[in-house]
Amino acid sequence: MTDTLIRPPFDPELEAALSLMGDAFPSTITPEMIPIMRSAAVFPGPTPQEVLAERGFVHRDVTIPGHEGDEIVVTVIHREGRTGRGPGFFHTHGGGMIIGNRWLGVEGFLGWAERFNGVIVTVEYRLAPEFPDPYPVEDCYAGLVWMAEHADELGVDLDRLLIGGASAGGGLAAGTTLLARDRKGPVLIGQLLIYPMLDDRDQTVSTRQIDGEGVWDRGSNLTGWTALLGDRRGTDDVSIYAAPARNTDFSNLPPAYIDAGSAEVFRDEDVAYATKLWEAGIQAELHVFAGGFHGFDNFAPQASVSQAMLAARDNWVNRLLG
Repeated sequence: MTDTLIRPPFDPELEAALSLMGDAFPSTITPEMIPIMRSAAVFPGPTPQEVLAERGFVHRDVTIPGHEGDEIVVTVIHREGRTGRGPGFFHTHGGGMIIGNRWLGVEGFLGWAERFNGVIVTVEYRLAPEFPDPYPVEDCYAGLVWMAEHADELGVDLDRLLIGGASAGGGLAAGTTLLARDRKGPVLIGQLLIYPMLDDRDQTVSTRQIDGEGVWDRGSNLTGWTALLGDRRGTDDVSIYAAPARNTDFSNLPPAYIDAGSAEVFRDEDVAYATKLWEAGIQAELHVFAGGFHGFDNFAPQASVSQAMLAARDNWVNRLLG
């Protein structure tokens, strides 16, 4: 890449965390690295299942029909001994469409499930390149439909059904929300889009600024989108459900929360998405955190800017559901 631009500086605390990471998480993921990245532990510490047990949550796996009726797995998570009815949180995990599993990022939803007596359903959508578009987003939509159809059994209030995810999961949450609108259901109360991956076209200023450094740079982004779309990446033959930034009709969508870092590839596409929602008269809340690289809240959770990001999400969910 020869047209790299100067990026905004990293927050000092985050820059220190990046230097400590070293080569543990490479700036650029190439196609041949996908199997290695799938087998590696992304974040150190206890497993998500251990965290659930420590916090008093139970979980069970359910096999459901995904895209074209093939079997996929969703995991249902709630507080042990839970009774009654509460909101539903449908979770779509991150990983650039190429890595990760249904447990990645789900811990961020536990506080809300606890506070509001809610239920989390997290979906094991199939990954590219083995399962290219439309498999991932259609698997996510199938999981959302299953959750809505089993709302009574799950103790979920269908008037308070929220979708959310980070990175690729944020893009899939946005795409699934568009599918839900266009297919007349399920109805969503909100979409929580955490630094979402929305645009395959590689044309923004921020993608040119984040090239060869940080986490999930321009090269990684091209790897992820090419795995998902193949030769269609960047052409006119890409659906709004695969790349929601291509959407032109933002009417009748639920309120959105969108965040990003100022020093990450997704910054400009995320700002543009919020702007298009506002133009359509849809409520959207946008936060761009100064000095943030992609996923900084996970890599440096104790940094001041990470705490601010987590608090902003928490505040939005509290207002939406409270």
